Amino acid sequence: MENQELIPHLFRTEYRKITAVLGKTFGLEHIEIAQDIASDTFLLASEMWAMKGAPDNPVAWLYTVARNKTLDYLRRDKLFKEKISGQMVRNSEMDDEITIDLSTQNITDSQLQMMFAICHPSLPVESQIGLALNVLCGFGINEIAGAFLTNKETINKRLYRAREKLRTEKVKMEFPAETEIESRLDAVLKTLYLLFNEGFYSAGKDVTLRKDVCIEAMWLTKMLTENPGTNRPPANALLALMCFHASRFEARTNPQGETVLYQDQDDTLWDSALISRGEYYLNRASCGRELSRYHLEAAIGYWHTIKADTAEKWEHILQYYNQLLVLEYSPIAALNRTYALAKARSKPEAIREAEKLNLADNHLYHSLLGELYLGIDDGKALNYFKSALSLARSRADRQLLTEKIQRIGDHNG
Repeated sequence: MENQELIPHLFRTEYRKITAVLGKTFGLEHIEIAQDIASDTFLLASEMWAMKGAPDNPVAWLYTVARNKTLDYLRRDKLFKEKISGQMVRNSEMDDEITIDLSTQNITDSQLQMMFAICHPSLPVESQIGLALNVLCGFGINEIAGAFLTNKETINKRLYRAREKLRTEKVKMEFPAETEIESRLDAVLKTLYLLFNEGFYSAGKDVTLRKDVCIEAMWLTKMLTENPGTNRPPANALLALMCFHASRFEARTNPQGETVLYQDQDDTLWDSALISRGEYYLNRASCGRELSRYHLEAAIGYWHTIKADTAEKWEHILQYYNQLLVLEYSPIAALNRTYALAKARSKPEAIREAEKLNLADNHLYHSLLGELYLGIDDGKALNYFKSALSLARSRADRQLLTEKIQRIGDHNG
């Protein structure tokens, strides 16, 4: 892997680990110090590796540098060192230094504890998610603003208030009590769900699919399923959902990077191993009587991995969408339901349902109606595709819509 690919990849996989361990070392109230040291570590890596090439063990190199930078910081800041010295383990041979525990177990525990700490109930849900994306996943302010479809000034203020709230509440990095895990886990799952979607859909960006972001979300969710305290049905259902979606990574774009719609995908590119893993986690999620949105979305994802394009398949998907909308309504889920309705029943019925939604500011709404009107009223289809094009934000979406408009013009020309 070349340096220009290796460092971004390691940033996505190791930044959160370094930040979590150092956050536990310094205390959550000083999380910015941990973030700065982690960022400086990667900055040095980009400079050194560009000149000398990547080391034989890049991860070990990063951990060593992060440790040394932490010790340098503590030596320089005598007051800070004295304040936290009682919370740290001193090295028996070098009593002027402090051991930074970068063992596999502590890295895992620190990440889980960080997830729960920054998804604390004292924070609004949007602040929990924004802080998790920034601290745990290394998202920049612009990226988070894109995920929330807002501006960076709003995100900066939100993150500042969130950090101040954690300080005033004196939130610690620790596992929640048994009685709190269920409610606290819900906020963590929402964060990971958004993180995966940010990578899978990349709304508002010129990158349609960012695998590393999705893989990162999957690893974090997998950690929850491997811990006895957090191995709950919704966590397994969310991981199943991610596996089913990720199984179609390779089929969602063509060699030119353009979006390939579901019905046009080459199903030989679907990853059967990931589909099997999704089925495994969905089975694990089926224990007990709990039914979450992740269960229903995972079931929808499962049926999308069935290659046969039958009315039975789409009827199953339609019914799961019906349940999902009752459990937790969202305009996008309602929009997706109308596509399933068209496949299971008829386009005219789906058009009537879609037009009731009236999502005039959403390019997906206009794009779907364009698809539904094709072959029924190509003039209306063309107008809807043009409206979708005027609202689309990503290059891939604009390219796809432009091609559809051209095909209608060629067909009617």
